[in-house]
Amino acid sequence: MADLQDISAFVAVATHGGFRGAARMTNTSASQLSEAVRRLETRLGVRLLNRTTRSVAATDAGQRLLEHLTPALGAIESALDVVNGFRDRPAGRLRLNVPLAASKLVLPRIVPGFLAAYPEICLEVIVDDRFVDLLQTGCDAGIRYEESMDQDMVAIPIGPRRQRMALAASPAYLERHGRPRHPDDLRKHVCLRGRFSSGAMPAWEFENRGKKVVVETDGPLIVHLGAAADLAVDSAVAGAGVVYLFEEWLQPYIDRGELEPLLERWWPGFSGPSLYYPGRRYLPAPLRAFVEFVQGTRW
Repeated sequence: MADLQDISAFVAVATHGGFRGAARMTNTSASQLSEAVRRLETRLGVRLLNRTTRSVAATDAGQRLLEHLTPALGAIESALDVVNGFRDRPAGRLRLNVPLAASKLVLPRIVPGFLAAYPEICLEVIVDDRFVDLLQTGCDAGIRYEESMDQDMVAIPIGPRRQRMALAASPAYLERHGRPRHPDDLRKHVCLRGRFSSGAMPAWEFENRGKKVVVETDGPLIVHLGAAADLAVDSAVAGAGVVYLFEEWLQPYIDRGELEPLLERWWPGFSGPSLYYPGRRYLPAPLRAFVEFVQGTRW
């Protein structure tokens, strides 16, 4: 019978589409994973992965094997996690996949207290603004805003229940260009725009007393609405243009006087984020502890 570690190595590599990605997720080296997969292929007498200099993909045999192994390894992991119930405190690794906004605006209120309450849990946070398959990324749970969830996912509120988008610019910019009095005035202003990882560039939406206004903005800077969002804020502070982002994100700059709020009565509200995870009967102890901690956190 093939060694369980070699089997786990194959599943990790096939799931993450390469040895480097699998190595990061399993805290091992790419060379160790490569050797483990070679041993498994030799033992089974069939190639499981097609390897090129740029990519790694499962063969037909590897794909069939992966389909059968994934639920089996999940069952083994759940069985081993039962031992956590006999510990004074749960232990193990918890992997969360979250967008940058959640890592910046939500998790700082939760993570320090959670780690203090459960020192034997290792929390790993992967920042990714795409809507991903949790199982494919090796994550236990994720945080997202208002996206549709698969039917087998459970979602619970995490963070503030209502948030707003905010509009702001620096005093220096406003002195040169004046203040907009209506969202339509933004068409005459320098707007620092953002693009989603999908490639879509969202329009700026506003709402006041049931009236909605959507503005197609223009400007010299476009940033990725994730990792590069702080560049738009820094540029706005330096006087380069008007920025449109989460209210909580801009509030510290407004409090310090580096940015001035614009059109506040038009700032649109939206529902806060959700923590989501596969709806299985038995949750791993670290995830169960995190869910309970989130449910007991006030906002």
